[in-house]
Amino acid sequence: ADRTLVEQTTEYLESLKDLFVESVSAFNQLRGLTVGGVKIYGISNSESDFMLFRNGYKLIFSMKKPGQIGIRFAFQGAGIIPGSPAAENTLTNATNEDLLEARWGAFGEIAWFYRDKPVKADFLVRYYTSRFIKESAK
Repeated sequence: ADRTLVEQTTEYLESLKDLFVESVSAFNQLRGLTVGGVKIYGISNSESDFMLFRNGYKLIFSMKKPGQIGIRFAFQGAGIIPGSPAAENTLTNATNEDLLEARWGAFGEIAWFYRDKPVKADFLVRYYTSRFIKESAK
């Protein structure tokens, strides 16, 4: 069951990433400028973690453990090389981490929940995309 939970969490992160790629591509196309667009990066040393990046802001999606996905905003201060150890130490969390939790359904399927409420991926992506665009516009 644990192996299945790892696979399901990885698959869910990958499907979220695909939906964000679509959403962010639409935003970047509507914007029309090459500077200041939203970029999506996979996070190294992880199978499926990823982040949205724009103007020093990050929205990070990561598997905390099988069946749990963390979502958090972070801001990277100016004048620091992204990806360097100094950059990792200067990240300041804009908010606390949101957690998505997997639960087993009646027939062996997995459903995702946020604060005990069922999650629909399309709505999750819409919410976090618009929130990220607003936050990173500052």
